[in-house]
Amino acid sequence: MTWLVVGLGNPGPTYASTRHNVGHLVAEVLAARTGGSWKKHKSGRADVVEGRLADERAVLGRSRSYMNESGGPVSTLMKFFDVEPANLIVIHDELDIDFGMLRVKLGGGDNGHNGLKSIRQSIDTGDFYRIRVGIGRPPGRQDVHDFVLKPYTAAERKDLPTYVEEAADAVESLMTHGLQQTQSVFNR
Repeated sequence: MTWLVVGLGNPGPTYASTRHNVGHLVAEVLAARTGGSWKKHKSGRADVVEGRLADERAVLGRSRSYMNESGGPVSTLMKFFDVEPANLIVIHDELDIDFGMLRVKLGGGDNGHNGLKSIRQSIDTGDFYRIRVGIGRPPGRQDVHDFVLKPYTAAERKDLPTYVEEAADAVESLMTHGLQQTQSVFNR
């Protein structure tokens, strides 16, 4: 059995340190844990790392397209590696969860998240696992689009590495211990 773990984000250095790219940050930590390095998938639509996580076969993926177009690359990787939605884990930013908090869930709507919406449309289901990494709401009347595409504050950057490691731990827990036990540890 193979797991596909996808970290959502936008490509390129312009977006690398933004809140919207926290999925990519978690995928980087997981790639380091496998000892593998990112390689361009033959489809040209994604970068992948193949290896073992939590003693399970895993393919890590990150789209080479923008977040709002993640569905095509995710669908392509699922078909290529013969992964069912029940073995798909998507790591993404979540406005409705405070910075520093995580939520692990199975299924549900896209809650206005265009990356999730694109994946749901491309694979015809929302029944996949999500590691929802809290980024909080924008302060005051700041536009949501501007907020997610801005870098973390200095205070947030100080705590971000610990937070990203915890999200990576949640991915591995989900693979080995299942949803209920993972939620009991990480959903607080």
